[in-house]
Amino acid sequence: MKKTTFLAVLFFNGITLFAQTTEEQTIKAIYKSSLTNSKCYSWLDYLSNKVGARLSGSANAEKAVLYTKAQLETLGLDSVYLQEVMVPKWVRGEKETAYILYNKTKINVPVCALGGSVATSKNGLTAEVIEVYSIKELEALGAKIKGKIVFFNRPMADEQIETFNAYSGCVDQRYAGAKEASKFGAVGTIVRSMNLRLDDFPHTGAQSYGDIPKSQYIPTAAISTNGAELLSKTLKSNPTLKFYLKMSCQQMDDALSYNVIGEIKGSERPENIMVVGGHLDSWDLADGSHDDGAGVVQSMEVVNIFKNLGYKPKNTIRVVLFMNEENGGKGGKKYEELSKKNKENHIFALESDSGGFSPRGFSFEADDANFNKIVSWKNLFEPYLIHSFVKGHSGSDIEPLTSKSIVKAGLKPDSQRYFDYHHALNDKFDAINKRELELGAATMASLMYLMDQNGIIE
Repeated sequence: MKKTTFLAVLFFNGITLFAQTTEEQTIKAIYKSSLTNSKCYSWLDYLSNKVGARLSGSANAEKAVLYTKAQLETLGLDSVYLQEVMVPKWVRGEKETAYILYNKTKINVPVCALGGSVATSKNGLTAEVIEVYSIKELEALGAKIKGKIVFFNRPMADEQIETFNAYSGCVDQRYAGAKEASKFGAVGTIVRSMNLRLDDFPHTGAQSYGDIPKSQYIPTAAISTNGAELLSKTLKSNPTLKFYLKMSCQQMDDALSYNVIGEIKGSERPENIMVVGGHLDSWDLADGSHDDGAGVVQSMEVVNIFKNLGYKPKNTIRVVLFMNEENGGKGGKKYEELSKKNKENHIFALESDSGGFSPRGFSFEADDANFNKIVSWKNLFEPYLIHSFVKGHSGSDIEPLTSKSIVKAGLKPDSQRYFDYHHALNDKFDAINKRELELGAATMASLMYLMDQNGIIE
């Protein structure tokens, strides 16, 4: 090797080593800031225990908008503002009642209306039950369904290590079950809760009647996993038993709400925007600490960390707290609509919407060149036990976002306990571990920092 070539190799290797050392030091400072000087846990405490459940269109959702906007304003960002968005407003009404009528006895079971469901009559609904495990099985039964309550009892698959795969493998019965059962003359549907453990918590969630006429809408509810096991067992011994269900939910007119946005202007390329966010709304059964209070405060903490460290990003960093992910996705769609109108250029978007458990990595929507570039940073995360860098879904709120070139990512916490709480009465602040929450925020801030420093390959 020629002397000049040898010296050049040493020079460039030195630059690479220096850059890596600087990145290691910065990431170490990010984690230290989050674990010793963060606000995310206290923010979530207030959001969960003082504001509470934040269903779109509710008074609490409005309180959450005002609270998070005020907190972002204390961080010294370049701008904090609200973005108007019209959202669906669905009201649960009185607590639901359900029981199995068996041998002249009433066996109470825990249920809750699915989001967007119509109510039963004031006197409730009583009918025989037919159990199915899939929409395909429902279609095969055809006319046998008429006049009955369809009981969808397909459980999440225990053998799936990735619990979101187990969820996606059975959530169709919750989302589309009522619509499909109505086509065959069913008078109602009951859906086994999306939950891997056996307990007494029914899990709500969005459902859709699609394009069927309103006259064909039927009430639909989730039943707890213990309740589902009991109903299935009882049906086997008495296939003609009846089930009673009473719900008083109601769909109201759309309501005005807001996305909450805070921004640090880029020092070198302010026209390039990097988004970090979660959704501010939650279901109404609990305060939504995991879904998605955790993602909201972690996203806020990212910019708090940068301000605490005096980090000045090259690109504009924008924290976006989206409204209405749970039952419409209107916040994400409105953000994209206005982004296009304003001809904004987004190069990166990161979402946290998988709970506040220990972070394990990220799921990326990126081409091969950008994905390989990001994977090359994996060694920087390994000291913090972050090891999973995969291609896959990033997040529902950033899904609509488009730009000429954009990379999207979703934080991947450990998911084994997530569906114990997802959309249920027990998704409360006491289910949150402070240190796990802070580790997630630091992991997000570290990725945002690396993306800001290194950019994307266009």
